[in-house]
Amino acid sequence: MYHNKVVICGVNTSKLKVLSEEEKKSLMTRIKQGDREARTEMICGNLRLVLSIVQRFSGRRENLDDLFQVGCIGLVKAVDNFDVTKEVMFSTYAVPMIIGEVRRYLRDNASIRISRSVRDLAYRALGAREELANQLQREPTADEIARHLDVPRAQVVHAMEAIIEPVSLYEPIFNDNGDSLYVIDQLSDSSRGASDESWLENIALKEAVATLSPREQAIINMRFYKDKTQMEIAAEIGISQAQVSRLEKAALEKLKKQL
Repeated sequence: MYHNKVVICGVNTSKLKVLSEEEKKSLMTRIKQGDREARTEMICGNLRLVLSIVQRFSGRRENLDDLFQVGCIGLVKAVDNFDVTKEVMFSTYAVPMIIGEVRRYLRDNASIRISRSVRDLAYRALGAREELANQLQREPTADEIARHLDVPRAQVVHAMEAIIEPVSLYEPIFNDNGDSLYVIDQLSDSSRGASDESWLENIALKEAVATLSPREQAIINMRFYKDKTQMEIAAEIGISQAQVSRLEKAALEKLKKQL
């Protein structure tokens, strides 16, 4: 659908410009200096990112032009709030902002009704999440949002879950150079063992893990022992979430071959 000419909001998407990381950094530096032309160029150069995200919502019978415009609002917010001093790729910061804006639009136009108190708390939580994301340059945890609102964590989680439509664990949420990032890649599992040694012994992978590079070992350890999400790992080791996804998949392929 998106490989050929597709006109959205009067824009031929096959001709959308794609910026390199160096171009993005240069433009963001100029934007922070008040360059309005650089801001426009940065927004136009990331419209493909909006398109890739809007694609996942195409099966909801929503008007694609509307979703694209809403996604562009999220992109503009990301451009205006991105902190160039942080070692974070722009796309890593922008994707959650764009998805959040689209989901907010879908939620506000949904036919299913929830109680006013729950909905109000959910909106406050979403606002707090956006505010904290701007401050931290990453997705805040539920605990951080709850502390910010001075509300019990359970109530915040319940309210936010009440306004989110169920999605498949294997639904793609982002695509970077052919490597898809799925919902399941952002989930952690708290049912695993309590120590690195017991984890390795329990799954009989000590020798196989030893063949991995130090970075691959660290990612596998954090993902499957420390139960961290790919976003948390990316923030900790200073690379993008898409890179973490690629390294994790490559490491798992190596382990499969070793076994």
